[in-house]
Amino acid sequence: MPSYTRRSECPIAFVLDLFGDRWSLLIVRDLVFKGKRYFHEFEDAGEGIATNILSDRLKLLVSQGILVKARDPEKGTRHIYGLTEKGFDLLPVLLDIIVWSAKHDPETVVSQDYLERATNDREALIKDLRAASQI
Repeated sequence: MPSYTRRSECPIAFVLDLFGDRWSLLIVRDLVFKGKRYFHEFEDAGEGIATNILSDRLKLLVSQGILVKARDPEKGTRHIYGLTEKGFDLLPVLLDIIVWSAKHDPETVVSQDYLERATNDREALIKDLRAASQI
């Protein structure tokens, strides 16, 4: 099972040890904002992740309690991924990243309506995201 090496007791270092690679937060992003649930959907998300890296990151996120992996109830030969409570606790952080990026990167693509919700109606948006991300 993949693991991370904790460098220190610093809370920022802890997050970077778990999410400091290029892929982990993108997997969570695809699950939350793009409705991806299956290995092949994450693989085909357009970011160019190699299958061995994707497999490693999914195992790490499951082992750290961010994601849950379950048998697909409709097709038992494949697995489906979803967020745990610990994973759902990342939603405010992801929304902060979106708002920050929209403010500081002119090429960030996010609608003004979404930014308005992320800024002024955050609790309702988080509730909607949670409902849409349940497995």
